[in-house]
Amino acid sequence: MHTLDDFTFLVLPGVNGSDEQHWQSAWERAFPQLQRVEQRDWDKPVYSEWSDRLTEAVTQSTKRVVLVAHSLGTSLVMRWAHDHPELAGKIAGAFMVATSDPDRFEGTPDSPTRGFAPMLLERLPFYTVVIASRDDERVSFERAQLFAQAWGATLIDAGRQGHMGNAAKLGLWPFGLLWFGQFVASLDA
Repeated sequence: MHTLDDFTFLVLPGVNGSDEQHWQSAWERAFPQLQRVEQRDWDKPVYSEWSDRLTEAVTQSTKRVVLVAHSLGTSLVMRWAHDHPELAGKIAGAFMVATSDPDRFEGTPDSPTRGFAPMLLERLPFYTVVIASRDDERVSFERAQLFAQAWGATLIDAGRQGHMGNAAKLGLWPFGLLWFGQFVASLDA
């Protein structure tokens, strides 16, 4: 069985970052092994910039990497793995919560994101778990199921948890920690 010390854990928030009430922030406070990949602009994400920061963090790691993504962070993982197959081999797994759907939002006048669409429906080259809510206002459960299936991911039904982001105020999110522990225990270091 693996421990948190066996991997480098990179936290990938979505648009606007993860505030103090977000489960990602709570996990970072509780587990110093989790390190956030800081972006220059959380409010107007540009894929090429976010990708460069992720590439930098993965390249600097001396251990295999685990990605802990939420919302637009999941789209970053999906596209980055496709664009950087040589570095994707360094990823032990991805824990992806509340997938975003740039196909639905990107390009609309009120969307702050650029370059994350279209969604790639191709198998990811590392073990992936997708946690999806049945009442997420940003992606339907059926669409999240489609993403998980296309990516070769294990899908976990989180019930009715909304988008599981800043507004949800999940704190340490005990169910998430349980799923995350099972995920880490199943990884190959």
